[in-house]
Amino acid sequence: MNNYTAVVEFVLQGFSGNRAFQACSLAFFSIFYVLAVIGNTLIFIAISLNPSLHTPMYFFLANLALLDIVCTSTVIPKLLEGLVGKSSHISYKGCLTQIFFLTWVLGAELLLLTAMAYDRYVAICRPLHYSMLMSRPVCVLLAGSVWAISAINSSLNTYLMARLHFCGPNQIRHFFCEIPAVLLLSCSPTTLNNIMTVIADVYFGVVNFLFTMVSYSFIIASILRIRSAEGKKRAFSTCSAHLVVVVLYYSTVIYTYVQPGSGPSLGNSKVAALVYTAVSPTLNPLIYSLRNKDVKAALRKMFPCVC
Repeated sequence: MNNYTAVVEFVLQGFSGNRAFQACSLAFFSIFYVLAVIGNTLIFIAISLNPSLHTPMYFFLANLALLDIVCTSTVIPKLLEGLVGKSSHISYKGCLTQIFFLTWVLGAELLLLTAMAYDRYVAICRPLHYSMLMSRPVCVLLAGSVWAISAINSSLNTYLMARLHFCGPNQIRHFFCEIPAVLLLSCSPTTLNNIMTVIADVYFGVVNFLFTMVSYSFIIASILRIRSAEGKKRAFSTCSAHLVVVVLYYSTVIYTYVQPGSGPSLGNSKVAALVYTAVSPTLNPLIYSLRNKDVKAALRKMFPCVC
């Protein structure tokens, strides 16, 4: 049973081998990575340095910016390395490390979006109790739970991946190491891994998505009861950006982890993965800052000559 040759590295197949396409992909991912890192860093610094932004909503937004930086930095640099022709190989330990951090931030972001939806629910539906229900200790507890629960889930899934044997093909049909794609290469039984993946997907994806939708159903019902048009507009403006991010993020993550990692769905899985590893981290600062007067004012204070 132990007569096998262990795989010590994997090959990330990435995208098309066409040079023109790779050149376009290199430019595309380079721009998105730079914008994602700079944009989220600016959001994080602006919120941290401005006392006027030390509120629950911006506290969660700062956590989201930090998660986006870690997410895109876990995947994109290795992809860029492969696109410039240096190496499309990734070591076994490097693959597990990428799986750990990516699973951690994906789970944390899904939980954080739920916490942000709850914050908006309390702010709009129970404004008189907002200071009590969303006090600083409560916000810290929610954020700490987000990071801790997702870290436990990531550690467990990475441990289960580390128990598997990889003794056959080492070609990962993806542009980064992700649990569904790597499981296809295992020559060990993956039943337990698949069960844990489904459980995590149901909890982090489906259950939290339902909680978020329930929160927004109450929010929308409360907004519709507002008599003034200006009040409705102000309430919708505080929630519409978050709702766009929720739909974009949840739909792509759930699709990736529910769909099989081979066959005709492979190309679609790559596109979905692009959304939550490159596109979403880049768009989040734009979605939250361009429509937010407080954030724009904080950025003007930081860069008066630019803004």
